[in-house]
Amino acid sequence: MNTAEIPFLSASELADAIRAGEVSPVDAVGAYLDRINAVGDKLNAYITVCADEARADAKQMEDEAAAGNFRGPLHGVPVGIKDQIHTAGIRTTDASKIRADFVPDADATVVAKLKAAGAVVIGKTNMSEFAMGDPISSWFGPARNPWDTDRNPGTSSTGSGSATAGFLCATSLGEDTGGSIRGPAANSGLVGIRPTWGRVSRAGVDGASWSTDTIGPISRTVTDCALTLQVIAGHDPKDRYSRPEPVPDYLDGLEAGVRGMRIGVVQELMGGHGLRLDDRSRDAVSAAAEVFRELGAEVLPVSLPIAPFTGPIVRTITSTERVSLNPEWLRERFEDYHPNTRVAFAVGNLIPGQVYYKALKLRALARRQVLQAFRDVDLLLQPTSSGPAGLLSDEPAVIDNKEMAVRSLREGSFRGLYSLSGCPALSIPCGFTSDGDGALPLALQIGGPHLGEAAIFRAAYAYEQATPWHKRRPPAL
Repeated sequence: MNTAEIPFLSASELADAIRAGEVSPVDAVGAYLDRINAVGDKLNAYITVCADEARADAKQMEDEAAAGNFRGPLHGVPVGIKDQIHTAGIRTTDASKIRADFVPDADATVVAKLKAAGAVVIGKTNMSEFAMGDPISSWFGPARNPWDTDRNPGTSSTGSGSATAGFLCATSLGEDTGGSIRGPAANSGLVGIRPTWGRVSRAGVDGASWSTDTIGPISRTVTDCALTLQVIAGHDPKDRYSRPEPVPDYLDGLEAGVRGMRIGVVQELMGGHGLRLDDRSRDAVSAAAEVFRELGAEVLPVSLPIAPFTGPIVRTITSTERVSLNPEWLRERFEDYHPNTRVAFAVGNLIPGQVYYKALKLRALARRQVLQAFRDVDLLLQPTSSGPAGLLSDEPAVIDNKEMAVRSLREGSFRGLYSLSGCPALSIPCGFTSDGDGALPLALQIGGPHLGEAAIFRAAYAYEQATPWHKRRPPAL
């Protein structure tokens, strides 16, 4: 195989080629490093490229493969890791000047699991500072969207989305608090899942909001996403909030289809209700619902009255919890934060206790409504975002009126149901803004009940195989 073609294989295809002896881990890592050298500056997707470490690890994977020893399903596959996830001996910066020189002495549990499965860490991906969600706040400059480098690559896990969509890693890890796996997946035409809260260990991860943080994969296909989650999921004694239930085989039954499934479309997120939804996104999600109906699912409307208000609820909770993590930095290093982070943290520090308490009560209501819905349907459908990726501004944000503030908070409502309920949700491409150059991805979100990842993957795979969206590549790369 021509080594220049290797980065364009899916993670599962590359893993199969390595196992069959058609591609060596050394060639795989070399091909990705060559691509990073060629186009990496356009995307700024990595804070740290682990070239020497990756080559050494690839050589070890190659020697083991030659001896017939394969560690697991990602043997020799290059992966990107969001830079709030600890990597032993490799700096973990949180995209902040404050943490620019921090080097952990141990891997996070998810990194240890990836390595145990044979994956090769090729780099630490860019992100918003301290996972605040603002794409321009990285101390290392913003990551760029491969579909249009003037566009937003998505919130928080910016580099993981950019690197995966730009073919600079085979699959990646992100972290989702209020939507920071699903947002980059939506903006960059990828598949990303926020797993059930507690399904994946957070040990060794710099947190943003303890009650909503989740680690999960951002990948180019449903199969890759399922495979990556398979590797990192499971109980971890280092994380007392991780769930004890055994992890099913997410690839088993992936092709079973959706016939007989009951799938609800969340009506409050399909337009109106104070939300600004781009007509193209609404039409694409409606068309996706029809695809599920044609595939044999029963598709019906579902009402979740609290859905349009979940963005402000999530933001209240996460803003309060974020500033409790390292209050000394806010006191002693205030000027070292990006201006947008500085404002967000200062505001979070001023939220009254009774407002946080009310948000917790509203979270309980949201959780109750979501769990009640899953008594009547197997899955829920809705847009992942209000529309395609917006323009990326290099200037600090200025919100100077109530309407702008409300609009900003309400955007999070497209993803808030699952952050509040702890249920899993996956974003998958469901169309593009046009057929020509300059087309931007549109995205569908599929939610499921607690520990319902297998059903979500099954539905997402059926939709992916019935549509052409996953076959498109960013034209400039």
